[in-house]
Amino acid sequence: MKYMLMIMAADKDADNGCTFEDWVAYAKELKDSGVWVSGHALADLVTATTVQVGASGERTVTDGPFAETREVLGGYDIIDVADLDEALKWAARCPGSRGGGAVVVRPVADFGN
Repeated sequence: MKYMLMIMAADKDADNGCTFEDWVAYAKELKDSGVWVSGHALADLVTATTVQVGASGERTVTDGPFAETREVLGGYDIIDVADLDEALKWAARCPGSRGGGAVVVRPVADFGN
């Protein structure tokens, strides 16, 4: 079953103790294990744009998702594993789960296409 690991980065000023090498090693483990399907790191939050469409169809475009939160989506991985327990184990190994960060695990919906 496929799961999305949404890597929620802690505040940019927080030191989560992760190094670039930690991320490279984690990505290599995912790929070498054969569970990795796809994934990307996202560019800096300041490059984001949010679009909302109101009930009457008017479009509002604003810079960034500047919500009142300390965590932002920093990237994601799609993995194909046997069950939720295995997905949770991979999430716990992700460097982004440390130091105030979090990894949200959600099954990918299968609509048969």
